[in-house]
This record gives sequence, structure tokens and C-alpha cells, in this order.
Amino acid sequence: MILATDVQYTENSAKAAGIVFPEWDSEKPVQEIVTDINSIEPYEPGEFYKRELPCILALLPKVIHQLDVIVVDGYVNLGADAKPGLGMHLYNALNGKIPVIGVAKRSFIGTPDECNIFRGDSLNPLYITSAGITLNKAKAYILAMHGHYRNPTLLKKVDQLCRGIEN
Repeated sequence: MILATDVQYTENSAKAAGIVFPEWDSEKPVQEIVTDINSIEPYEPGEFYKRELPCILALLPKVIHQLDVIVVDGYVNLGADAKPGLGMHLYNALNGKIPVIGVAKRSFIGTPDECNIFRGDSLNPLYITSAGITLNKAKAYILAMHGHYRNPTLLKKVDQLCRGIEN
């Protein structure tokens, strides 16, 4: 099973969402989870994981399926020097037992071109990074996800879920 996660913030709280699905090309989830977090860390430039990681960790106990991979909205590694990002901190918090794939919509300075994938007819790439799984395999998985647009169907759905948007 695959878990896609996303987090939406208000001033002092957050809403973490997760969608569990069985196959990379799945159109519909088998589980949707939303967790409200009442106290969050302040935003620190370059230390985003300190704010988002506790939110994702609060979501994980509600997952009723055994996970094979987690997809996060963001980076596993940052830039050409591969500084640990949110996904790497999650991977380490899980003792390297579950591979993590980062899918970012915006470029981080120094992100290698090998991280770029293009979905649908989009001229704008998604930026893929990974831990516990090869980059080539991670890119192939995200390319295989359901949907004809840049952002895969279920990644769009988890984004909407954490924002409280109903389909």
C-alpha cells in the first residue's frame, strides 16, 4: 500500500491528510485520513521539516494498512549537495523501514535535472527525490500514477483533503 500525504497550515495549527491506495495507477483511495494538529512549530527557513514532520507522524497511527511507500509533498533531499529535506527526516524517523518519495512542484536551488519528470502535456516539471528506493524507480512510479495532468489524481486529492475542499 502507498500513502500520499500533505499538510495545510493556519496561523498556529495544521491539518494533515493522507490517502492510501494499493497501486501506482489507482484512481481511488482505499483510506482517507485527516488529522488536526493544534500546536505547530513556527516556520524556520531551511528547516521546514521541523514544522511538517510532526504533522505527518501524527497521521501515521491512523493508517490501517501496512505501508510499502510514503509519498510526501516536498523534497527528500535538497539541492545538488542532497541536504536532508522533509522526506529524509521522515525516512530516518521511521528507521529506514518505509521508502519515501518526495514530489515537489517548485524547484529548489541546485536541484539536479535528473530529478525532473514531465507528466501530461505540462511544460513544467515535477521534482522527484527519494530515500530507500532508487530515483529512477521513484520517477517511474510517479509517472505511472493515474491522471492526465502534471499533478497525479491522488496527489491532487490529498492536497484538496488537507485544505478541506470536497470533490
